[in-house]
Amino acid sequence: MSILKVARLGHPVLRALAEAIPLEEIESAVVQKLIDDMVETMREYEGVGLAAPQVHESKQIIVVEMQAHPRHLNITGIPLTILINPTITSLSLEIEEDWEGCLSINDLRGKVPRSRRVSVKGYDRKGKEVKLDIENFFARVVQHEVDHLLGKIFLDRMSDFSTLTHLSEYNRYWNVG
Repeated sequence: MSILKVARLGHPVLRALAEAIPLEEIESAVVQKLIDDMVETMREYEGVGLAAPQVHESKQIIVVEMQAHPRHLNITGIPLTILINPTITSLSLEIEEDWEGCLSINDLRGKVPRSRRVSVKGYDRKGKEVKLDIENFFARVVQHEVDHLLGKIFLDRMSDFSTLTHLSEYNRYWNVG
């Protein structure tokens, strides 16, 4: 496995629509290695999610995981979740605004409105169909990562830029408790 280079804001791969993975290619050595490398990269950079475009691969793959995390002490864990060709449907009219950051924009944080509950469909790393009904932080992370597959970043979803802050200031003034 390898730690991959993370694309930074401004790289065109972050603004492109990612390509779907043909079902017959999911179990290929190339796709499996990319998934393993994405998981290792996410863990190395202490992220809770990563989309393939963030590592310069315009493919519809996301990985999500959170065990004990220093930035999210009050949130229960999220098991390692790998989704290929994911689609999201909102299950709630309830929108919550909360802080988000991004490995591709690692020095900024901002409050982003997201659906509190969503259903996500896709395929796991063995090509088996997956459907998850998720909520709260897990739903937020999946929505954030699927946005990357659509060429969007969290800044595109912000409704109020007065919360946009540098990470050091976020840690000083907002991330208390």
